[in-house]
Amino acid sequence: MSHREVLTALSGLLMGMLVAILSSTVVSTSLPRIVSDLNGSQTSYTWVITATLLATTVSTPLWGKFSDLTNRKVLLQVALVLFVLASVAAGFSQNTATLITFRVFQGLGAGGLTALVQVVMSDIISPRERGRYMGYLGAVMSVGTIGGPLLGGVLTDSIGWRWNFFVGVPVGVAALIVIQRTLHLPPKPKKAVVVDYWGAGLIAGGVSLLLVWVSLGGKQFDWNSTTSWLMGVGAAVLLALAVVVEFRSKEPIIPLTLFTNRTFTFAVIASLSVGVAMFGTSVFLGQYMQLARGQSPTMAGILTLPMVLGLLISSMVAGALISKYGKWKPYMIVGSILLAAGLFLMSTIEYDTNFAIVSVFMAMMGLGIGMVMQNLVLVVQNSVDVSVVGAASSSVAFFRSLGGTIGVSVMGAVLGTKVSGYITDGLTDAGVDPSALGSGGSTSIPDLSTVPGPIRTIIESAYGQGVADVFLIAAPLAIITIVFVCLLPNVELGTKTGLQRAAAKTDDPADGAASASASASVEHDGGAAPVDANAASPAAKGAAATAGLAPAVSSAPATESTPAPVSPIDEGQRRHHSHTTTATGTIDTIIATGAAEVAGHPVPADELAESPVFSSLVEEKDVAADR
Repeated sequence: MSHREVLTALSGLLMGMLVAILSSTVVSTSLPRIVSDLNGSQTSYTWVITATLLATTVSTPLWGKFSDLTNRKVLLQVALVLFVLASVAAGFSQNTATLITFRVFQGLGAGGLTALVQVVMSDIISPRERGRYMGYLGAVMSVGTIGGPLLGGVLTDSIGWRWNFFVGVPVGVAALIVIQRTLHLPPKPKKAVVVDYWGAGLIAGGVSLLLVWVSLGGKQFDWNSTTSWLMGVGAAVLLALAVVVEFRSKEPIIPLTLFTNRTFTFAVIASLSVGVAMFGTSVFLGQYMQLARGQSPTMAGILTLPMVLGLLISSMVAGALISKYGKWKPYMIVGSILLAAGLFLMSTIEYDTNFAIVSVFMAMMGLGIGMVMQNLVLVVQNSVDVSVVGAASSSVAFFRSLGGTIGVSVMGAVLGTKVSGYITDGLTDAGVDPSALGSGGSTSIPDLSTVPGPIRTIIESAYGQGVADVFLIAAPLAIITIVFVCLLPNVELGTKTGLQRAAAKTDDPADGAASASASASVEHDGGAAPVDANAASPAAKGAAATAGLAPAVSSAPATESTPAPVSPIDEGQRRHHSHTTTATGTIDTIIATGAAEVAGHPVPADELAESPVFSSLVEEKDVAADR
């Protein structure tokens, strides 16, 4: 596909991703007012966010697995319809319970969009070129992140916060139309679809119970209570059963064999801490700007621009450089270091810290997230078999969302507890009864416009210190990202799209295996890098071994007895299970002619036979024949 054709097909996908981003960012600066209008508490505030992240987390691997089995275009459209309908319903909510319920359905749709957009991108764009288009995806994410809070703040301050949920509907409808008209994927081969219902149910139940336990522990019940122990042990049992079921399932939701791939495993671990940093900090920045800095929802959105601009710049620049030079690891290492530094620095802020300094800290976090987040998915898609790209991509997003959801829950609980304590201490020191804040006391989200000046300063100081404590929790997790990004195998990016890889695998399984193996070899100074004997396939081993014949045979004279070069694959296919003893039909000759072809110097078989490399190959001719 040409660049123009790719952009045309990609336009609908990017619009769908924009809708998913708007589901969270458009309400981020408005949530304090939304929860206050609906008479919610800090727990309600946290659950309005957590509900969407929870649904996104639980549903992401399901969407990814279904994308490996069924029509990806139809799945995208289903996710968009679900999201649009849930958004409209959320806009009519009359209490926090109803709002949280419809936010769950928004999360289900957003989970599909998050998983499927990047899977479809892998179908139509090669890993080498995908960095460039990941930059476009990063730009769309930045537009959604920039425009969302600003738009949400303007709508809240003008016509009302309910329009925060209606505003994404036109974009979703437009995305549906564009995807229908521009995205054309070949049909998948017909086969029986096996759905791992038990695995899906156990994963959903275990993760949900875990997150509910983390969110409510210490508030609705004591950590060391019967309820807490039942929920914690119950979550552990459900997840353990899920692992057992996934091992035995024919089509597991999360194929556990993926964890034998070092790139996948390290990317998953790094994604956990990235999710905590990205979701947790972005959520509580809105509270910091409004409740610690006393800004309106609109201004809160504007004041978070440094972080978003950092994400925009780094994702675009890093993506373009990765596509141009094919090197991805240096940018991810630099990004993970910037993220950790930004989080540590944000843990030092207070309610009256100079905003220029806060802006620099936020920009550092944005630069780090932009370099790391999307490229983790890129390197995983590049390293796994094309048949499990959907499951692998969605699994990375799943663990990133899981980390983000747990992070938001834990940090929300910490923030609520810390702020309550700081406010109570501050009011007590000032000789004021904490109940002066209203019926919710120090546990509810206050409306600063109705609070007297001295008490307002106490509240702002409490939220400033509380948000700093939240960043301090996230900062050490970013160190984990640095470590595992450094440990990622530095594999060269492939040059075939997912559709090309799938077609090659379907048309010629042997050739597909050889291509997959060859893609793991990195060339240095014109020669092939050494092949890992434990990881490489027989095709890659043979290529590396026979390439060593070139110096030995480069000066061999051509004679009439020189056999014409024969492809070892073609010859092997013609002679499969019928090893005759003719001069041109023995397995020895097949190996010889194949070695000559790889070396690029056809020579007589008797001269090749004198090579020690060829002799070692002949000794293993039975293994070679099977391969």
